[in-house]
Order: sequence, then C-alpha cells, then structure tokens
Amino acid sequence: MKTFLVLGLCWLAALASGAWALTLDPSESAGKRLYREGLSASGEPLMARVGAAGTLLPASHLPCAGCHGADGRGRPEGGVRPVDLGWSRLSSVHGQQQVNGRSYPAYADGTLARAIQEGLDPAGNRLDPSMPRFVLSLNDQRNLTAYLKRLAEDRDPGVEADSVHLGTLLPGSGPLAEEGATVAALLQGCIARINQAGGIHGRRLRLTIVDPGPDRHSAGQALDRLLDEEQVFAVVAPLAPALGPLLAPRLERAGVPLIGALSLLGDAESSRQIFEPLPGLREQLIALADYAAQPLDARQGPTLITYPDEADLQRAAQNLGQYLRANGWQDVRLQASDPEQAAALPMPRSVFYLGNGSGFSAFASRLQAAGQTPYLFAVANQVAGDLLQVPEGFSRRVFLAYPFVPGDWTPAGRQALTQVRAAAGLDGQYAVLQVAAFSSMLLLGEGMKQAGRDISRERLVDALEGLHDFATGLTPPISFGPGRRLGLNGAHVVTLELPEQRFYLVAPYKPVAAMP
Repeated sequence: MKTFLVLGLCWLAALASGAWALTLDPSESAGKRLYREGLSASGEPLMARVGAAGTLLPASHLPCAGCHGADGRGRPEGGVRPVDLGWSRLSSVHGQQQVNGRSYPAYADGTLARAIQEGLDPAGNRLDPSMPRFVLSLNDQRNLTAYLKRLAEDRDPGVEADSVHLGTLLPGSGPLAEEGATVAALLQGCIARINQAGGIHGRRLRLTIVDPGPDRHSAGQALDRLLDEEQVFAVVAPLAPALGPLLAPRLERAGVPLIGALSLLGDAESSRQIFEPLPGLREQLIALADYAAQPLDARQGPTLITYPDEADLQRAAQNLGQYLRANGWQDVRLQASDPEQAAALPMPRSVFYLGNGSGFSAFASRLQAAGQTPYLFAVANQVAGDLLQVPEGFSRRVFLAYPFVPGDWTPAGRQALTQVRAAAGLDGQYAVLQVAAFSSMLLLGEGMKQAGRDISRERLVDALEGLHDFATGLTPPISFGPGRRLGLNGAHVVTLELPEQRFYLVAPYKPVAAMP
C-alpha cells in the first residue's frame, strides 16, 4: 500500500509539473490540425465567412491560430484584440467580460459552436466583425471543441518541466568541418555557462548536433531528423548552406524558430521563423559599395564583380551589380572565375571580390603582376584567412566589410566570450562565426526569459520580434521587429595597411538601404 501511494504521488507530481508530454486522441489531433491549419480531418475543403458581406474564403487562409496564436492566448494586432481561448477561462463564470465592458455567461459546447460558426457570444451579442465565421460539419466542430479543451495543456515539442531541447546542424567533415567544430564548441560552452547559472526559468538547455552531410539531400534529411525525430524546440546557429530554399518553408511548416547567421555565406530565405543577429552578405556588400561611391568616388568605373561559379554567390553578384547600376555606377561587369586560373583579367578601377578566401591573395598578385592595383572590396569573413599574403602594392587599397570591430566590444562582452572560449578550448580563429553563434545564444536566452516560464515557440518568436537595441557586448545594438528579421543591416568598413599588417576603420557601422 505504501509503495502504491508513493508511486501515485510521483505520478501526480509529474503530471502537475508537465513532465509528461500531452497525448491527444484522434479527435483532439484532428481539432489541432483544424485550429492551426484550417484543414478538416475529412480532407474536404473548409470555408469561412468574412466581413459583413459574408465573403467566403478558404479556412486554410484564416486558421484560428493565425489570430489567437498556437497557444490560444491571442495577441493584439492592427487594433484587434483576440480573446484568450483557454478552456478554463471560456467555461468559467468569472472573467467573461470583453474589452468593451460587456459581460456574458460562460461558454459551453453549444454556445462555443455558435460563436465559431455564427459569430455570437453566449448572450447572443455579435462578436468583433474581424472574427471569421467558419462553416463546419458536426464532426469538425466536435474535433475543434475537443482540442480547445486541451489547448492550454498542449506544450510545444522540446519543452519539458526541467529542460528545453535545442538543435543545430553542423558539419563534422568536409570543407566546413573546422568551422563546424568551432561553432559546436562555442554553443556547448554557452549552454554549459547558462546551465551552471541555473538555466532559464529553472529549465536547463540541452543541445543535439546533427551533421548536415555533403549536399542538399543529406542536409534535408538532417533537418527532418531535428524537427521530426528529435523534435527540438528551436534551432540555433546552424551551418548548413546546402539547405538553401528548403530551410524556411520546412521551419514554417513545423513552426520552429531559428536564431543564427544564415546569410553570412550567401542568400538566406526570408521567414517569420528566422532571426539573424549579424548582417548578411548583401548588407555588407552594400556597405562597401556606399563607401566606394563616396568618399572614394569609384563610380566612374570600370568595375568588376568577380565570383566563383556557385549559385548563391552568382545571385549575390547579380544583386550587387543591379544595386551599383541603380546608384550611378558606370561600366559594371560581372565575371565568374576560378581564382586559381592564370587567365588574363579585365583591367578595372575597382573590384568586388566574392568567394573563396584562399584565392584572394593570388587574385591580387595576378592583378599586380599585370600592372594593376585597383581598389579591392571584400567581405571579411570570406577572405580573412588569406589577407596577410596580399601584395604590398595594395596597401590601403583593400577595403573589408566587418559586422563588428574591437570598438564594439564592451569589457563585459569581451570577458564573457573569453570565458566561453577558454572553457571550450578555442582561440580567435573564425571570430565572425564565434560571435555570430555567441550572439545567437544571447538572443535565444533573452527571448526565452521574456517569453516566461510558460514558454512556447510562438511566444519566443513574439519576444524576439520585440527586441530593440539589444546589447550583445560584441556587436552594434541588435534590433528586430515585425517584418524585420536581420538584427544588423549594415557593416563597418576597414582598410588594410601593408606590410605593417595594420587594420584601420574608415567607415563605422550604419544601416544601409536595401538592394532593389
């Protein structure tokens, strides 16, 4: 009897703490799909009436979660304040008062169905006209009601009573293996630091790392493993450029947030789920172009944009060329080239170099051998490993875009990164990737703190979206917002003095205009 009592108390404690994941029956699962996606279990299309005219639209365009949120709490938007759909509130005689002060009885199954399908509250008052009226079968309505009664208990995957499960994609072999190992060590060091301080709202963080493999197919399978098998709560600081356009739609379908610098290596897909702390390739190229235009007055050309024959960098080169021409640059030429080739090159006044850092100094050497020392513009994280082999003739003619410089580092920020590096056995190599990963963890931690103990993916997205002038101690202040998922949209411009190998800031960070 005593053993049974102990087991029973343990079971109750686990249930109260939410340590067990919620299991939905078939009706509740069908209701969840209807709530989140506007789709019927029968496979038949659902419709909703909108506005005074009752215009019919597909319910998949107007799912309940679109306004009330995946957690049912509702967020004010555009002057509309969706109500909290928690069943304990809806079915209670207390608190049934709208924003306008109108009171009404508690909801029951029948009056809830009338509200959803006819737009009337339990007292017969008309709900806000922004509320769609859904055309549901009896079975669909039963499923939706069943799920709404469990909605408050339906915790997002990856969240347990005492932990939050994070995931990332980092290569363990191939050309990005060293970078992957660096980011892995940095992330694990950050997580150890957070856990040693007690976690976030009492929850420890744990991280699963999956190797994305050599190509898009393997990277897609690795992402599926994180989202479907591991069921991580969020993805942080991945390094899997092969995913390309697969990433954003897959994250959106799963509702999983990602915090990481994706577009440092090329194009990134825009998505509500993705938050990038650092400027991407395009923003850094614009910062260089704006500096080259003034004060260098390099717009008269000829200007060469050279890039390797890779799809992402080809698009970046084309976008840059379009930006230059739109801003008065003359004689802009694009050239896909292999930096190792010794073929004759055009004789430009300015060169924007996109691509592999190992070929940057060889490229500059060939130009100098041909009697040319044009201005050279490059993004620092692409060429950082090859800068000190650049010929002396290019002293103060090489200009580099940096997302941060030592002047951005506060004593506290420097100390925090130094401690993580020391614990992880890292030096300053791949500094941009380190700061990107470190900043991603800071943003994730702050977002989780602001989202509160009752965290969900949607609440995390909302919290991150609300961050403005967030101080990392290592970068300029980071800001997000509705429609803005890039924390920094500019770069510092630095020149290199040779042979002393000194770097000089010539243009501090400032936001740049978007490319056309």
